[in-house]
Amino acid sequence: MPFLAQLVDDVVVNKIDLEKPTLTLGRHPDCDLQIDDATISSKHAELSVARSEYMEDLIEVRLTDLGSTNGTFVNEQQLSEPRLLVNNDIIRVGWNKFKFVDEKQNDLEATAHILQP
Repeated sequence: MPFLAQLVDDVVVNKIDLEKPTLTLGRHPDCDLQIDDATISSKHAELSVARSEYMEDLIEVRLTDLGSTNGTFVNEQQLSEPRLLVNNDIIRVGWNKFKFVDEKQNDLEATAHILQP
């Protein structure tokens, strides 16, 4: 199961399992992941979790900015549209960083073969 690792000074301080179909991040108490930080919008971003339509054992996680004031970043690139996350992506909302971890993607990389023409 993929998860987010909350980072503080590049040290994991919390692990958030991505078990629900959607997970909202923001300052508002109704958010699934409430972040008490003035740089975070009340409803800042959303993670959508679904099975891949191409590989039945793979879970796809998409990150969408919900019109936040300060933006949502993946690997320091600001999101302008929803983005499919890959293993080890670093998500930043305000001053808060999360590492996306999906060990199944590592397994796929290890078994991938590149065919030469």
